[in-house]
Amino acid sequence: MNFEVNDIDRVIKNAITVMEDSKYQIFEICEAARKELMLLGKELEQVFKETTETIDKVDRLELDYRRSRIRLTEVSRDFVRYKEADIKAAYEKATQIQLDLMVFREKEAYLKARRDDLQARVKSIELSVERAETISSQMNVVLEYLSGDLNNVTRILESAKNRQLIGLKIILAQEEERKRISREIHDGPAQSLANLVLRTEIVERMLSKQEFRMVQDELIDVKGQVRSGLEEIRKIIFNLRPMALDDLGLVPTLRKYVQDFEERLRIRTTFETVGREIRLPSAMEAAIYRLVQEAYTNAMKHANPSIVSLELTYQAQMVKIVIQDNGSGFHVDLVQARAQENSSFGLIGMQERVELLEGRMEIESEINAGTKITIHIPINAEQRKE
Repeated sequence: MNFEVNDIDRVIKNAITVMEDSKYQIFEICEAARKELMLLGKELEQVFKETTETIDKVDRLELDYRRSRIRLTEVSRDFVRYKEADIKAAYEKATQIQLDLMVFREKEAYLKARRDDLQARVKSIELSVERAETISSQMNVVLEYLSGDLNNVTRILESAKNRQLIGLKIILAQEEERKRISREIHDGPAQSLANLVLRTEIVERMLSKQEFRMVQDELIDVKGQVRSGLEEIRKIIFNLRPMALDDLGLVPTLRKYVQDFEERLRIRTTFETVGREIRLPSAMEAAIYRLVQEAYTNAMKHANPSIVSLELTYQAQMVKIVIQDNGSGFHVDLVQARAQENSSFGLIGMQERVELLEGRMEIESEINAGTKITIHIPINAEQRKE
């Protein structure tokens, strides 16, 4: 028995040693990646600057070239006012501008390709750094367990003032992930679509002077489709993380949401606030917004109401949210039981979010008599943001 215990102890110590060495190697890899990321960032910044300057130069040359062509046509037709030397000068100027335009267009294409390549490399290295940090964090946890330092985890959990703080951190992590996805969509496909719209407008103007009517119609249709896709992406960005929530606060963001809900679905909405509005922690405001969003979505999907109302009440130590509709209603106990069995993300998701905030949720509903959801969320004085 002692032999087996000693063997296990030796295996654990060897595993700890190997993991410590591996953690150091991961740290070195991570640091090297960060340095490369910093250098790429500087290079990308320079390429962005050169690309912008080149695009501006191309735009100016295109304008100068059009003007020079007009000038050449003008001097070529009026033999009375202009001499052969004038025609030659106009032709040489137009030719020189055309050559400059070709050169800078080539430079623009090269810089754009270089920019795209650098962006792809930056994204790849950022992902590598993120994975390395995740692995390092996981190894630290495993090392703590293998070293028997479980008391540290217990002390950390016991040092939290209450479960609401833990819940807020979880929600904050979720919202940070939404912000990251929102930024990626905004910086990626949204920018590409916006640029595509701009380029199609330029091509459309150029083709309008020719006889390619069918090509022009096709480009107009493509532009319309791209605009529609861009609008959809912007909606996705807003739903992932409404920017107004950080800039303006909870009440203006909810007011805009219910107005958009009414305009989009032709369901009448009302929104009232009671008490003095205060800024809450970012995670708490995000959680309340998601709760209202989920309640409205459930009403739209299942209740077929003609009106949905929202009332937000600020109290000394509590925020009260009441969402009510005049829809078809349901048997509360039966629906909650089915939701538990089927792991429904509607009511169960709302209930879990409320519990993370140390709040409580009450549901009142009857068949053909509508539904009323009342949510109470406590506010800790030190967490307020006046």
